[in-house]
Amino acid sequence: MAQESPKNSAAEIPVTSNGQLEDSHEHSFNRDLKRSLPVGLGLSETKITSHGFDSTKEGVVEAGPFPGKGARAQQKSGPVVLADEVKNPAMEKLELVRKWSLNTYKCTRQIISEKLGRGSRTVDLELEAQIDILRDNKKKYENILKLAQTLSTQLFQMVHTQRQLGDAFADLSLKSLELHEEFGYNADTQKLLAKNGETLLGAINFFIASVNTLVNKTIEDTLLTVKQYESARIEYDAYRTDLEELNLGPRDANTLPKIEQSQQLFQVHKEKYDKMRNDVSIKLKFLEENKVKVLHNQLVLFHNAIAAYFAGNQKQLEQTLKQFHIKLKTPGADAPSWLEEQ
Repeated sequence: MAQESPKNSAAEIPVTSNGQLEDSHEHSFNRDLKRSLPVGLGLSETKITSHGFDSTKEGVVEAGPFPGKGARAQQKSGPVVLADEVKNPAMEKLELVRKWSLNTYKCTRQIISEKLGRGSRTVDLELEAQIDILRDNKKKYENILKLAQTLSTQLFQMVHTQRQLGDAFADLSLKSLELHEEFGYNADTQKLLAKNGETLLGAINFFIASVNTLVNKTIEDTLLTVKQYESARIEYDAYRTDLEELNLGPRDANTLPKIEQSQQLFQVHKEKYDKMRNDVSIKLKFLEENKVKVLHNQLVLFHNAIAAYFAGNQKQLEQTLKQFHIKLKTPGADAPSWLEEQ
């Protein structure tokens, strides 16, 4: 019975009774083949033959005659072979996508298995305890930062009001002769309070900037490394589970190559996991040292500035800023800054 050829991009190629291609269709066949070739691979680099795979030349695509609707032609050609130097970018991308998809599948399966309580996970108790403490401290530092920013905003409003009040008292002191002295010393008091408030604001804003850098840059950078470590841990456990399952199964000619490949992949991810764990340990150590140093200085500054301000000790307040090398900005120098230069 005659067999229908599949309808593909190569089209249907009629054959003669002896199985050879008809000459009238040779040009059309080569044209269609050229269209179907990958980018960068033209007919000039590919030779089409209809005589099996006797040729020894590289870069030759050997293809036998196509079966038509009539007699079934005997196919003499073997698999399509491309020369090693001819690389298909699409195939390389496809292989990368395949590897990524396989890795994603394994990791997703591992995560689900752990959440369902069926899978085992590698745990470094000491390291994970340090990570938990860091995450908890970050939340607490963020709360302190938020409150300090609120205090700065409120103090700014109060200082602004005190300055306006001082100006109003000074104006009335000039226009009310009978109350000149009373309006005058109230004006001086409000202006002094405003000046001290600006000095305190300089200390508080310096405290805010330093804690913000610690929380949102230094600690965040360490937590980014922690996330990479946790991803490496999931991959390590996923490939470890695969290897353990294969080792529990039979060992024969079919499974031994799979076990060997699984062992190699497991070793690669184990080395990656060990490296990331070491990186996290080092970063946590340096972070702790830096955190203690930064917070020690900033907490001393905050305490001394607040205490001096509410004690009315202007000299001590100014000395605190000099101790920490804080310079107040000139009004208008960096809008909307309103701090006075000391």
